Amino acid sequence: MSLTLVAPHTEAPAPALAPREQEALRHIAAGCTYLQAARNMGLSKHTVDAYLRRIRAKLGINTTAEMTRLAISLGL
Repeated sequence: MSLTLVAPHTEAPAPALAPREQEALRHIAAGCTYLQAARNMGLSKHTVDAYLRRIRAKLGINTTAEMTRLAISLGL
């Protein structure tokens, strides 16, 4: 009889964020409004909103506080 070691169940890795999604996330985590983030990125506030909606959908995040925590954990 042989024993097989099995790794404990781990969560699947989070989907990767696009560079512009990371940039938008960084601005929001730094306390910028959508409009300020948009101006810093050279985009419309609607585009920044779309990036942040995609982040929320990909990662199941609902609040700005959760996005800020994510940015910190990613080192943004």
